[in-house]
Amino acid sequence: MTKVSIIMGSKSDFPIMEQAVEILKKFHIEVEVDIISAHRTPEKMFDFAKNAHEKGVSVIIAGAGGAAHLPGMVASITPLPVIGVPIKSSNSIDGWDSILSILQMPNGVPVATVALNAAQNAGILAAQIIGSSNVEIQKVLIDFKNELKEKVLNDAKHL
Repeated sequence: MTKVSIIMGSKSDFPIMEQAVEILKKFHIEVEVDIISAHRTPEKMFDFAKNAHEKGVSVIIAGAGGAAHLPGMVASITPLPVIGVPIKSSNSIDGWDSILSILQMPNGVPVATVALNAAQNAGILAAQIIGSSNVEIQKVLIDFKNELKEKVLNDAKHL
């Protein structure tokens, strides 16, 4: 079974990152969640990033606020795709520091970056990555996209 690992720099990030957990569970994708700080627990971060692919993880979603080094540092070590979620935190500069820290990665160390606080989109993107080689997940995603379409069409009828 494929698994997505969702990590974040601190407990205060969980209300945002929980959106990714919820959507992945809706898609019947196994999820593991942990707090790993690039600045306060660098050894844990290094060990996680180095070994995640050997533990059945297919995609890593990393959320971070402020300087937001977690997604990029993990991406520099792991062979897995990393999706970064910039989080507007209490020490953030309107979230721009997080966005730019995750988005502006050097060549050779890609991090797919979603919008500020958009952990749900990170979960959907992780499912799409897995669904590109897993027909069952792909079918669930097709149903999800159809639900989105039907909601919009239904909303339009009731204006």
